[in-house]
Amino acid sequence: MIEIAGLTKKYGDRTAVSDLNLAISRGELFGLLGPNGAGKTTTIKVLTMLTQPTAGRIAINGCQLPQDERRIKAMIGVVSQHLNLDIELTARENLELHGRLHQIPVEARKQRIDELLDFVELRERGNDMVQTFSGGMKRRLMIARALFHHPQVLFLDEPTVGLDPGVRRRLWGLIRSLASEGLTVLLTTHYIEEAENLCNRVAILHQGKLIALDSPSSLCQGLGEYVVEWLDGENSKSRFFADRLTAAEFVGALTTEATIRRSNLEDVFVELTGRKVAE
Repeated sequence: MIEIAGLTKKYGDRTAVSDLNLAISRGELFGLLGPNGAGKTTTIKVLTMLTQPTAGRIAINGCQLPQDERRIKAMIGVVSQHLNLDIELTARENLELHGRLHQIPVEARKQRIDELLDFVELRERGNDMVQTFSGGMKRRLMIARALFHHPQVLFLDEPTVGLDPGVRRRLWGLIRSLASEGLTVLLTTHYIEEAENLCNRVAILHQGKLIALDSPSSLCQGLGEYVVEWLDGENSKSRFFADRLTAAEFVGALTTEATIRRSNLEDVFVELTGRKVAE
């Protein structure tokens, strides 16, 4: 569904994305991870035509950028990192405006508004001003708006940033249901747990370059399925092992207390980048 070959984006002397190559399948829920400044949002901006690439080739559902820009815009939905609803309109009016921009006929607009408000569980608040909504409700409305014209690809740039864990998990269910219906979803997030729970595959960017690409489980297995953590004086140390038995043997040889746990995607991220995700 999405093909990226040799994508490079420069801002003056700074290279934000360098020679990125990716292929994302139809119906895949794909995660783009990286520390701040890694090139995630720049990649999304190029794919959603908010900025032009310096070099490279991009195709979405067989259509090329920039030649087929108009056709591609009709195929994609975008939920940006920043809230960009009109808070002085109701939820219905925000959706109505979006439907008009896409030239959807009146009766089809009315039906689609009802469908989407039901889907994101905002039917009872449809006639309320958006300025009265919580952060989670606004995010759900933004997803509904992005889905209005039946896109084939949905771009989610930090869709749950700033939301509490309960609301975040509620949105996870919404995102999973979209992918289960065959929609291709490209997600950027600072929450490693989010990517690990949602994504079929993840790409990790660091300093504008792709440094890892695989399913979360395969990346963890490549690092070591188990991790031992212990204190060496005031310093925390860790070591990875392929199986629990070998990890336990290592702990038995230590002269200090240690813990054994399964590795996770955050371990992979820190090992590869040397940084926490939000640094």
